[in-house]
Amino acid sequence: MNNKLGLNTSKIKRPKNGSHWLYACFQNDEERIKAIAALNGYSWKGKTLIAEEAKPAPDPLVRKRKQEEEGIQNKKKKEDNDKSQEERLKDAVTPYWNMPYEEQTKLKEREVKNLLMKFDNEVWKIHKEKRTEIEANRKVYDGLSFELKPIQKSPVTEGYRNKCEFTVGIDEETSKPTVGFRLGSYVTGTVAVAPISSLNHISEKMKKAVLVFQNFVRQSSMEPFSPADYSGYWRYLTVRESKHTGDLMLIISMHPQDLTTEKLEELKKNLIEHFSTEESVACCIKSLYFELLTKKRVGEDGSKPTHLTGSTHIIDTILGRQFRISPEAFFQINTAGADILYQSAIDMSRVQRDTTIVDICCGTGTIGLCFAKHCDKVVGLELIAEAVKDAKANAELNQIENCEFFAGKAEDILPSVLARVTGDDVVAIVDPPRAGLHMRAVTQLRNTKKVKRLIYISCSPASAVKNFVDLSRPSSKTLRGAPFVPVRAVPVDMFPHTKHVELAILFEREQSKEQVDQTKEQVDQIKEQVSQTEEQVDQTEEQVDQTGEQVDQTKEQVSEDVNGDKQAIEVDSNNGEMALDSDISTNDVQI
Repeated sequence: MNNKLGLNTSKIKRPKNGSHWLYACFQNDEERIKAIAALNGYSWKGKTLIAEEAKPAPDPLVRKRKQEEEGIQNKKKKEDNDKSQEERLKDAVTPYWNMPYEEQTKLKEREVKNLLMKFDNEVWKIHKEKRTEIEANRKVYDGLSFELKPIQKSPVTEGYRNKCEFTVGIDEETSKPTVGFRLGSYVTGTVAVAPISSLNHISEKMKKAVLVFQNFVRQSSMEPFSPADYSGYWRYLTVRESKHTGDLMLIISMHPQDLTTEKLEELKKNLIEHFSTEESVACCIKSLYFELLTKKRVGEDGSKPTHLTGSTHIIDTILGRQFRISPEAFFQINTAGADILYQSAIDMSRVQRDTTIVDICCGTGTIGLCFAKHCDKVVGLELIAEAVKDAKANAELNQIENCEFFAGKAEDILPSVLARVTGDDVVAIVDPPRAGLHMRAVTQLRNTKKVKRLIYISCSPASAVKNFVDLSRPSSKTLRGAPFVPVRAVPVDMFPHTKHVELAILFEREQSKEQVDQTKEQVDQIKEQVSQTEEQVDQTEEQVDQTGEQVDQTKEQVSEDVNGDKQAIEVDSNNGEMALDSDISTNDVQI
C-alpha cells in the first residue's frame, strides 16, 4: 500500500479468520481520503477491492486517559466552586498571590534550571564531539554546561504592571457590565468577567481609571460585546501607566456593529467629555485613544487607535533614559525590573567603545538606547512602524546620535541591516515576542560571521528553547556559520505573583579550527613575551642588588668620615673650654 500506491499508513490491523476486511490507520483525514480513492476499485490478485471509511471502536487507552482527565477536571471544578469569585480570579491571574515572595523566586529559579538542563541535553545530543567538554563544564556549573546566575528579584512586587488589557463583560455575581479580567475562556464555556480591585500587581491609580470607564459603560445604553453570538459593543480597555510621571494612557476598544458615522462621532464626544471630569484628572489620565474592532481578535483587521484627547504619548524612564510610549508600542511590563534586566544584558555583553549593537525586535528602542553610551553604534529593527517612530523620537529626546532604527520583519530586513554594520566587534541583542524568532532570522544570525556575541532575552523561555537549540546546532548547508555557545544565563523576575520569568542568555560564537590555531599561536607569542619580560625582571633585580651593595659601601665610607669629623670637633671644643677656664682664673686673681 505504501510502496506501490504511495500511501502513508501508520498502522495495519490484519483480517481476523473469516473476515474479508483489513483495517488501516492514517494520521489525518487527508491521508485517509487519499487512501480510499486509491484502493476503492483497485484490482489485486484478480479481485476488486472495496475501501470505505471505518467506524472504529474507541482506543481503550485513549478512553481511559480521557476519563482520568475528566475526573481531574471535575475535581478542579468542584474545588473552584467552593472558592469565592475573588479567589478564582487571583488563582487565574496571579497564581502565586498567596505564596511568600522568597518562595516564588526559588520556585522560578528551579524551573529555569530544569528548562535549561533540557536545552543542555539537546546540545549534548547534537554535538557528539563536544560531549567531554560539556560533561567537564557540568561539574563546574552544578549540572549545566554554562553558568546560571541567581535569579534577580524585582525591586517592586506590588502594583508593578505598567500595562494591562481589561475585558468588558458581565459580572456573574452582580449581573452588571464590568471592566476586569475573564475568569475562564470561551473554550471552557466561561465568559464571565470579574472586578480587579483585589489584584496586587495592578496599581491603585490604574484601578481607579478602570472604574471611571466602567461607570461610563454602565451609564451608556450599549451592552458589552458577547463572544458567544458577537453581539454588543464594548470590548476592551487597555491602560498604560508611566511609573516615572504617574500619567495614564487609555485605549478604548469597541465593536461598532451597525452604528452610523454620526453615532460614532457623538460617542467620541461623550467619551472626551467623560474623561475631562475632575475624577479623571485626579486619576492622572493624560491620554485617550479610541479603537474599532470588528474581528474576533485584536489587530486582525489592522485597526489603529484614534487619538481623542490629551497627549499622544506618555513618558517613562529606564536606566536614566526617557522613553515616549505610543498605544501599540512594546515596553517592558515592569519598569523597575527593566532596569535590572537591561543592566544585566549590558554587563554580560562585554560591550566596548568600538562595539556595534544590533537590536533585533527593538520596540521603542529601549535596550539599544540604554547600550548607546557604552558602544560605537546601535542599529535597531522592529516590525511595528509606529514603534520605530517612537524609537527615533526617543533617540532625539535623549540626545543620542549613534543610533539608527529600521521598520520591517526581522527575517526580511536583517540581511540588509547587517550588511551596513562595520567593525569587527558586533553584538546582537534579541528580544522577540513570546513565540520566539522566525527560523529565517536565526539562520541570518548564524550565517553573519561578524556577530561574535548574542544576548537572547525571552519572556517565555519554554517557547524560546527551539531558538536556543538552533543557535547552538553544528554547522550545516543552511546554518553555515559557526554555532553559538551558551556562556551565561540570568533569570530576572519581571512578573511577581505569576508563573512567568524573564531570561537573558549570553551566547558566544564558537571559534573555528583556524581561529583556535590562531588563538593558540597568539597565546604562545604572549607566553614568549612573558618569558622575556621575566628575564628582564631578573636582570633588573640583579642590577638592583648590585646597586644596593654599592649604596651600602658608600654608607659605610660616609659613616667613617662623619665619625672622624666628630672626634675633631670634640677636641677643639675641649681645648676651647680649657682656654676659657684659664682666662677666667687669671681675671679672678687680678680682681
